[in-house]
Amino acid sequence: MADIVLINPKFEISYWGLEHALPLMGKKANLPVAALPLLAALTPEEHTVTLIDENVEPIDYERCARADLVGVTGMSVQRFRMIEILKELKARNCFTVVGGPYVTVQEDYFDGLADAIFIGEAEQTWPQFLQEWAQGLHQYRYEQTEKSDMTAVPTPKFHLMKSKHYAFGSVQFSRGCPFQCEFCDIIVTFGRRPRIKTAEQVIAELDAVHREGLKIVFVVDDNLIGNKRAIKPILQAVVDWQKANAYPLTFFTEASLDLADDPELMELMVEANILFVFVGIETPNEESLKETKKLQNLRKGGTIIEKVHRIQDAGMGVWCGMIMGFDNDDPSIFEAQRKFLHDARITTSMTGMLHAIPKTPLYDRLQAEGRLDPDDRPAYGTNVIPLKLSRQELLDGYIRVMNELYEPDAYFERMEDLFIRGNLQLGQGRVRWWRKHRLRQLATETMWLGQSIGMFLLLMTSVPDPKLRREYRRRLWRYLKHRKNPGMALVYLLHIAMHFHAYTLARSLREATSQTRTRGAAEREPVLINSF
Repeated sequence: MADIVLINPKFEISYWGLEHALPLMGKKANLPVAALPLLAALTPEEHTVTLIDENVEPIDYERCARADLVGVTGMSVQRFRMIEILKELKARNCFTVVGGPYVTVQEDYFDGLADAIFIGEAEQTWPQFLQEWAQGLHQYRYEQTEKSDMTAVPTPKFHLMKSKHYAFGSVQFSRGCPFQCEFCDIIVTFGRRPRIKTAEQVIAELDAVHREGLKIVFVVDDNLIGNKRAIKPILQAVVDWQKANAYPLTFFTEASLDLADDPELMELMVEANILFVFVGIETPNEESLKETKKLQNLRKGGTIIEKVHRIQDAGMGVWCGMIMGFDNDDPSIFEAQRKFLHDARITTSMTGMLHAIPKTPLYDRLQAEGRLDPDDRPAYGTNVIPLKLSRQELLDGYIRVMNELYEPDAYFERMEDLFIRGNLQLGQGRVRWWRKHRLRQLATETMWLGQSIGMFLLLMTSVPDPKLRREYRRRLWRYLKHRKNPGMALVYLLHIAMHFHAYTLARSLREATSQTRTRGAAEREPVLINSF
């Protein structure tokens, strides 16, 4: 029997980390990483497993030193912290194993710090390793010869996580994406053939996350609709579960833009109570979309903005990812991005500079062209050397766009275009169910009202800038004059908290680059930009 500790390292401050907003929600982290509770479920029962998420609690290194095995997982934005943790563990003679997205794309990164590494998925290799380790026959490198059979994946052990500290829960319905975007590592890790869990598995996962008391859940699939035909019966099962349990969960997820071409699919998602969809739009520059093989965004059936509006009109908000620094981007891209997001009524945009991840087609191409910065912390915030922009122009333009997007007037103009003038109607599936369950509606809306009051008080006591607090009060009052629904008020307040995070993040980036410029190029320090 092995005593196992599994660690998720602390994230550096990033756009989706919501670090500046979490205190306004009374939480320590945005959502639990999917790997830890799943690995616990994959561990044979004769072993004991302790999960540590450094984002909600400090690492107890003395506890780790007593364990037989210590596993560390992490994404690219966690790689520096992973190194620090592994060095600390090695100083205590811990047996260490490393898995996750970053070691999958850069296998030699943790050389000398790991006793075993796991490349890609681990549903087969983790149990295999534990069996071989027990026999003293373990290998250094593990990689599955086949992609995991999603119909055999167990329900994650969410109860081992400290769920009360997270703003959101997380579940997974599928893996893989059928598209071939040049910059994306998803197809490297999970492949281009979407693999989907059974309806029974999905329902078991919803039951498990619901038992943890979480109300808002992120469906972490990189493209929920990668196989539209197969996902529809799964969504119908979710709808049935929601109705049978009085709609306890609210979802947000990721999907490709071709969602707008399928009214039936959008209706199912609304009925399942999916309120927001993150879409990889990347750029309004069609030549850049062709360059990066994001051809699904160029399909017939309307412009990108028309398709975004179609999703919004169906009853789901659209968040998006935007990228600057493609080969076909010149200095006009910065204003084009800002204007696009305004016209599309997209409030929340994960805007970043193009970055080449090892093993992706983009990385291979730019490496062959000699256009990669080899530094692990590139001075200009990205390892890509652009064609039609200098590196300084790209960095300055990116930071300018981030600050323009999250200036209060610009942000709330998009908010009001969407929520007031656009009259976005969220949660219509639940609203229709409520028509026959008025007492349940009253109970839920009373709970939302209390949560809204609590969040408003946190905003007014925690945001340090009095001008910003005054702006938040003014905008909320304007909203409430048009929409008096408690649930929508809570959504609006969540967006205010998200604004505070993005606004603070953008200003800190601007200040950091200003200080670097003052010191001079000779003393330039790396700019840390973790958008994802």
